[in-house]
Amino acid sequence: MPAADSGKFLPLQSRLSYLADFAVYPAGIACAAAYLLVFGPHRERLEIAGAAIAGLLGWSLLEYALHRFLLHGPEPFRRWHLAHHRQPRALIGTPTIVSVLLLLGLVFLPACLLGGSWVATGLALGVATGYLGYAMTHHALHHWDKDMPWLRTRRHLHWLHHSRPGCEYGVSTSIWDRVFLSRSDS
Repeated sequence: MPAADSGKFLPLQSRLSYLADFAVYPAGIACAAAYLLVFGPHRERLEIAGAAIAGLLGWSLLEYALHRFLLHGPEPFRRWHLAHHRQPRALIGTPTIVSVLLLLGLVFLPACLLGGSWVATGLALGVATGYLGYAMTHHALHHWDKDMPWLRTRRHLHWLHHSRPGCEYGVSTSIWDRVFLSRSDS
């Protein structure tokens, strides 16, 4: 099989790279939270907390948009993501270095320029926490056999996404599928 069809879009995409999210993101989240708690100015704590909550909530829309419009959109992203659809139990995902650089470049730096480093750190903390929740949920959907009601529902909706094109883009929530009418029953 040619390298372009393997789904490996970077030399860094490997089992280790896939699993790195589950070490790098918890460590980064813990460090950022500790940094904000220890060094963050008391007068900005409410604003920082608001930014973290906004980042966490904003992640769900970002997750939906990236999945629907990028991973199911233009090449080569579409081809790379289809490798996951063809092999749903394979450890195929965005390399951690890529997601970290995107987080820094698309979230932290613009927020730093607009709202300062404390607010930017809070926002990035929220987005990173949302991303980790997504990564854990997506991994659980494909690799855990636990029979928990929430996970069962998410697994069913994600299976619909894999089997029917054009629906159920939300992995960790269906809020945006409802808003944008991309539910399987819409």
